[in-house]
Amino acid sequence: MTAELVRGQNHPVSQSRVEIRVSAGTPVLALASLADEQGRFSGDGILAHPGARSLPGVRSPGELAERHTFAVDLDEVAADVHRLGVLLVLPPGGPVRFGAVPASYVAVADPDGAELAGYTLTGLDAETAVVALELYRRQGAWKVRAVGQGYAEGLGALLADGGLAAPQAAELAAAALRTAARTGESDITLATMPTLVGDLRAPQTPAPAPAPVPEPPDPVPAPGHPYAGTPGPGGDTPASPPTISYAHPRRRRTSTEPPEPAPRAAAAQEPGQAPRPVAGDASGWSMEERLYNQVWGMFEDLARTVAAYRSAVEFADSRMDRELDEALSDPRHRLGGSGNAARDTARARREELVAQAQAVLDRDLAQLIAESEVVEPALPAAYARWDNPVWHGHRTPEESPLALRLGDLHLPERPDLRIPMLTRVPLERGLWIDNGRTGSEAAMTMDTDLLRRAAMDMAVTLAVRLLAVHPADRFSVHVIDAAGAGSASLAPLVRAGVLAAPPAAGAAGVTQTLARLTRRVDLVQMALRAGAPEDLPPDVDTADQLLIVHDFPHGFDDRAVTQLRYLADEGAAVGVHLLMVADRDEASAYGPLLDPLWRSLMRLSPVPDNHLADPWVHHAWTFEPNLPPQGSRVLDQALDRVAEARRTTRP
Repeated sequence: MTAELVRGQNHPVSQSRVEIRVSAGTPVLALASLADEQGRFSGDGILAHPGARSLPGVRSPGELAERHTFAVDLDEVAADVHRLGVLLVLPPGGPVRFGAVPASYVAVADPDGAELAGYTLTGLDAETAVVALELYRRQGAWKVRAVGQGYAEGLGALLADGGLAAPQAAELAAAALRTAARTGESDITLATMPTLVGDLRAPQTPAPAPAPVPEPPDPVPAPGHPYAGTPGPGGDTPASPPTISYAHPRRRRTSTEPPEPAPRAAAAQEPGQAPRPVAGDASGWSMEERLYNQVWGMFEDLARTVAAYRSAVEFADSRMDRELDEALSDPRHRLGGSGNAARDTARARREELVAQAQAVLDRDLAQLIAESEVVEPALPAAYARWDNPVWHGHRTPEESPLALRLGDLHLPERPDLRIPMLTRVPLERGLWIDNGRTGSEAAMTMDTDLLRRAAMDMAVTLAVRLLAVHPADRFSVHVIDAAGAGSASLAPLVRAGVLAAPPAAGAAGVTQTLARLTRRVDLVQMALRAGAPEDLPPDVDTADQLLIVHDFPHGFDDRAVTQLRYLADEGAAVGVHLLMVADRDEASAYGPLLDPLWRSLMRLSPVPDNHLADPWVHHAWTFEPNLPPQGSRVLDQALDRVAEARRTTRP
């Protein structure tokens, strides 16, 4: 039985030798692309086209046609290739966009001809080059995913967005199209080539793709909230939701040595079952990086499988409504039992479709849960929950971490499946823990004092994690607590003696702390511009700095506010990071002056709140901070180790 996929849905590919069949309804150029785990192209052999039809594991068609067949042997695909994409490109001289031609159909079939999965590319509009579907490697097994996304600027834009330099992308696209012109019926000339290659000097963005039924709806934004960007208070335009910036990691290394191979997933216990998951099965130069990438893969898989389920349910509901309307509009069904029978039939079809979608969702969730149960215990301290046993044996490391866990993310379809929310280190943007009651419904139900205490406790927990996972001399923490309202939460940091200075109180303390940090930013920037980063005054702390600001804007004058904005804008690039614990409403007197400050920070909540969105389908994810278990001494133990490491490293 053929699995009919919708955009974003995946399906297991149980055989190594398969065929990919394309039925386009109009002559198109069909190509195959090979990419790494992050979907990036690199090297020469990344595109199978009429001029270079064969690549390891795949042979592409040789000419423009309405129907194409790819021969694929997944066992022959190179180990560093994790994604095999099927690309469809419209030739010039014919239709100018996919929205003007019949919907293409792409299927994966076994060598005997039986289709395993199929996908109809509906909902396209201005695209001239489309990624129809992709076969991707996951835990040692292969799956097919319906993609259906493309570029109005053409094949060159698609290749450039995959990581190729613009000149290389344009040259490769032009070569593929010129060869197709010689082998096909379409008259492709150099004059018409830019239409397909794309203007690589202009910004290359995917063409918008409307999503009619049965395709998934447009990306679902996170629910709006009072702090989601501009305009300021009183504006009529709804604020745009913040989106987590989750760009796949590309570590800069001087070595050209390829990354270590990831461990292969264990074989399935029984035929037909998914392979047993293995911690660290992603690519990377170290186990830390492989686990980071694996968490990314889990995050994306959960986002896409839930998107497919929601799309299928929406399609089932729409079809039932349409069938009910048709039944009620027929006068013959208004009397007697035929109308009831038609309604029962429509509802039964809807329940059957939903049940099928639920079965697929349950299958994918079960696999992700099994993977989470393997990955979570294997995470290093920087990524691990506070109740992970790794913290009991943790010692101050010799190198800084790749990333840091801020909390957990989950969706309502399976709230117990938590995906670690990781952010790269050094922090590319500051953090803002919102202690205002108007930020979310959960916050509005809490007592104001309890909410503020929870926000400051969360800030201290993040500071402890940062201190514990950095080398003893590579991270410093400063605190501004002008009114002294956060003293109870700050007590563990003060007791351990790990702060760079006592918490700054009053207007004078605010002025001194900000002056010290802005001076450091200025001096480091000047040293870097001069090409002599080592020529700094001896009193400048070269370690990364974290500034925790509590109760803003209490104790701040206009000059201090300007300095704070300067640190938020310029500090991260030279190792000065900002962690705000504040209620935006309390700073409303500054009006739109502070809008850039709030927009520059990643907003987090001390209580569960669904204000964050993923970058693939824009689900609204519920964020929950990760705090130590009640009564646990894990924070005190981590601080004691930091303090001891600092004592032993001092000259």
